[in-house]
Amino acid sequence: MSSVTRHPKEHHPPWNRPFPIPSLESASASIRLGCVFDLAEKRRQIGELEALSVEPGFWDSPQKAQRAMQKITVLRSAVDDWERMDQQVSDLAELHALSDDDDDMQAEIRQQTTVLGDQLDAMEIQLLLSNDYDDHNALLAIHATTGGVDAQDWAEMLSRMYLRWAERRGFGTQVLDWTVGEEAGIKSATIEIRGAFAYGYAKGEAGTHRLVRLSPFDSAHRRHTAFARVEVLPEVEEDDSVEIRDDDIRIDAYRASGAGGQHVNKTSSAIRITHFPTGIVVTCQDERSQLQNRESAMKILRGKLVELKIREREAERSRIKGEHVSEGWGNRTRSYVLQPYTMVTDHRTDYSTSNIQAVLDGEIDPLIDSYLHQQLEQQTEQTVGED
Repeated sequence: MSSVTRHPKEHHPPWNRPFPIPSLESASASIRLGCVFDLAEKRRQIGELEALSVEPGFWDSPQKAQRAMQKITVLRSAVDDWERMDQQVSDLAELHALSDDDDDMQAEIRQQTTVLGDQLDAMEIQLLLSNDYDDHNALLAIHATTGGVDAQDWAEMLSRMYLRWAERRGFGTQVLDWTVGEEAGIKSATIEIRGAFAYGYAKGEAGTHRLVRLSPFDSAHRRHTAFARVEVLPEVEEDDSVEIRDDDIRIDAYRASGAGGQHVNKTSSAIRITHFPTGIVVTCQDERSQLQNRESAMKILRGKLVELKIREREAERSRIKGEHVSEGWGNRTRSYVLQPYTMVTDHRTDYSTSNIQAVLDGEIDPLIDSYLHQQLEQQTEQTVGED
């Protein structure tokens, strides 16, 4: 199947500048307005975390220690990437100074500059992932909504798409909850995605995903539209900024439903947690152990409470600026059309591709990058307006 990709705006590599290019060490490396990478600050953070890691009692809290070590790894990787970029910039600047009238050398420099610009454009995406929780693991909750059995089948297709996307990126995954439909597909699923900046990359997937196709569940084989809702939550630990009091929750144990064998059906291993102040209800039944299901359910609850805080903060920020906030925050994310033509369209960025099979097989990075680029452009416009 051929692919046609269209960007509403071209994102040129921000490398169209004359030589000599200043060293990235001479100052913070700025890509565009509102997007800055401070090497000195990152090195300082690494030093602090490494000093903390050798203190007595550091591993008394395994979760906190693992979080710190993961942070060190992420920071080191980022610093290494920018130091390598700095060296490449310096090498190209020296070659340019020596090239004079050597047409062959100048052609080589232009080629290497183009490659370096593409690398910088990719690294620009990482600079966007500097908000709270962007570097955390992600929890994806997929829910079948409107469309009956087609919607449940669609929810399972989306779950498969995200699992394949995570595999392509080298992220680890674990299915925390999986509720099957009566006839086909699933009613809901919750997937943990583990990896550096998993939440930052996945957060733009939140919202309503629409599928149009000839229904395999319609004997007349008519075209149907189905909807599924995707929630993307940051995975947060107990010592993060979310307090869950024992008096604010009720924990119920019940027998798991669906596939899983005799153990699942005969023991009350599934867990439901109700959070009274917000009315949030979370469930987990995929593990054989009630304790493991309880831990996973608490993880999901913390993520939902953090997401609620983020939404409230964004709504308040928009209210102060006098911006209109439409109902259904995060809705109308993307359409996937299989009939009468094939096209995936992101309604926020107008990015489209006809290679829908590749998208459903997990090749969604172009869609994610388009969304993140749009966020950068909006931040840039906001910064210019404030100036």
